[in-house]
Formats: sequence, C-alpha cells, structure tokens
Amino acid sequence: MTLSLDSIKSKTKNKKSRRIGRGDGSGRGTYSGRGIKGQKCRSGVSGLKRLGMKPLIKQTPKKRGFHSNKPSNQVVKIEAINKNFKDSDIINPEILVKLGLIKSAKLPIKILGSEDLKIKKLSVRNIKLSKTALDQLVKQGGSLK
Repeated sequence: MTLSLDSIKSKTKNKKSRRIGRGDGSGRGTYSGRGIKGQKCRSGVSGLKRLGMKPLIKQTPKKRGFHSNKPSNQVVKIEAINKNFKDSDIINPEILVKLGLIKSAKLPIKILGSEDLKIKKLSVRNIKLSKTALDQLVKQGGSLK
C-alpha cells in the first residue's frame, strides 16, 4: 500500500461541533442547551463564576504596563571612545564587543554624549549617533557609513 493523501487516516475521529441556536428544527433551538431563564442562560456572562475560577483569577497578580518587543539601544559614551580609540580608527559593532563596551553586535548600538570628541578622522560603521555626537564627529573630520 502506498502512502497518499487519501489513504491517511487520523487517529482521532473528526467529530463536528454541534451548531446551537439554529431554529427548532435543528434539535438545538429555542434555549440552545442553556435551560430556561437565569444568569447562566444569558449571553456575556462568564462561565468562570460557576467553575470557581473567578476568585483564583482575581487573586493572581497581573503584570501592568507595556513591554516593547523592539530591542533598546546599547549605549556607548563619547568618553569611552576617547579612551579606547586613536586618530583615524574605524569603529564598528565587532570592535566594540571585543573591547567590552557592549554585550552584543546584533543588538542596536548608539553613541551618546555631550563631551568633546578628541579623536580626529574617526569612521563609524553600522552604529547610530545622537545629534551632538554626530556634530562632534563631523567637526573632527570623521565619517559615518
């Protein structure tokens, strides 16, 4: 016997769910299996009250606020660049990881700081800069790629 789509049989039977509330002729009409009157037969009422789950849900602490999935920038200060680099050096994420200034080259990196950049002709690659850091870089004759 060859294996083909029509010869595959499921382990469990595919039982269709009952369609309720589709008229008296369907056998599940009028009250739709909910009984007559009362809170439990109304729409919009949680079944958790019946199951004793409501108190359990109420007493579990909820995590408040919002947490973004977007990774935050790893910050490198101009001070650290002044200490670790010389004139006409190239700065890229891999070098910053080797020096231990950041944890990962895959996460976004941003150079921040209002101090004076003392290094001349510095080239920065694949790294974001703040406005003040970019002004300092351009003033010293550096390049951004």
